[in-house]
Amino acid sequence: MTTLEVEALSAGPNRQRTPVPRPPTPQAETVLTVDGLTVGTARADLVIDVSIEVRAGETLCLVGESGCGKSLTCLAAMGLTPEPLTRKAGQISFLGDDLSRLNENQLADIRGRDMAMIFQDAMAALNPVRRVGMQIAEVLVVHRGLTWRQAEKQAIDLLASVEIADPQSRAKAYPHQLSGGMCQRVMIAMALACRPKLLIADEATTALDVTTQAQILKLMRELQAETGAAMIFVTHDLGVVAEIADRVAVMYSGRVVENAVVDDLFEGPQHPYTRGLMACRLHAASESHGRIAAIEGTVPSPARRPEGCSFRLRCPHAAEQCIEPPALRPVRGGHWAACHFAGDFA
Repeated sequence: MTTLEVEALSAGPNRQRTPVPRPPTPQAETVLTVDGLTVGTARADLVIDVSIEVRAGETLCLVGESGCGKSLTCLAAMGLTPEPLTRKAGQISFLGDDLSRLNENQLADIRGRDMAMIFQDAMAALNPVRRVGMQIAEVLVVHRGLTWRQAEKQAIDLLASVEIADPQSRAKAYPHQLSGGMCQRVMIAMALACRPKLLIADEATTALDVTTQAQILKLMRELQAETGAAMIFVTHDLGVVAEIADRVAVMYSGRVVENAVVDDLFEGPQHPYTRGLMACRLHAASESHGRIAAIEGTVPSPARRPEGCSFRLRCPHAAEQCIEPPALRPVRGGHWAACHFAGDFA
């Protein structure tokens, strides 16, 4: 079974396309702008010329297979590019400020207070030798100036808000004493503590059961409605995308290959890779009374990308012109796709 087949199964048999909140008005403030971002080493680029933006109150979902550069794009946006990788090109602006001009102390002030990230591996992200309640409280002490007593009380309230039973007792636990799902909820509580203007969630609900996942997504939407926060949500689950996204950026082999309003993307995907992802959904197979579709092959290594379009060796529509790299271009309205045949698909 391929990776995409497994991811399709995780969406559940009854997950359907559901209405999403109305997109923010054009006047909404741009919170984060990533322009022409390239991240890599001297030998290979892992993220190539990525440009995305997210506005106040908007949810942008980054979608694609593992290894497409989604998480690395988010880490770069937070100023957390891991060594030996470096940001080789591009600009990242947060509320109009160029983050490259800030020193590490200034970035540390912004992280956790104005922009927060929920990491994919919560067990690794939490400090193993500190009680989880103290870890949440520390964020409130450092960034909001609360006393430890005030912060510890609020940490318990935050644990309760993410549906952790008996939050007073759980606040005294160490990460190894909690399940993976509980640790993920602790990370979410920590990220929400200072009511950030930008929340980046990297597979934030992957370790949670379907019921808890729905509760957490509801909590995040309520935070947005209350504070006008912008959110970038990284996920493999197209069912989650359908529920929470305003816009979607599809990434493949380090590049954004399609960017559109969520309804436009589901109704008329214009890149063959996006169309393949849509076909991998479980209910897409049930509608056609067939097996779950799969995209043959794997994402190429950054050091061995094919010439031209990186997807062409897996693409059922590949042709001679695909030797030339396609530019990300407008198809209609705010719908963009990086394919020579974009606009030809019904």
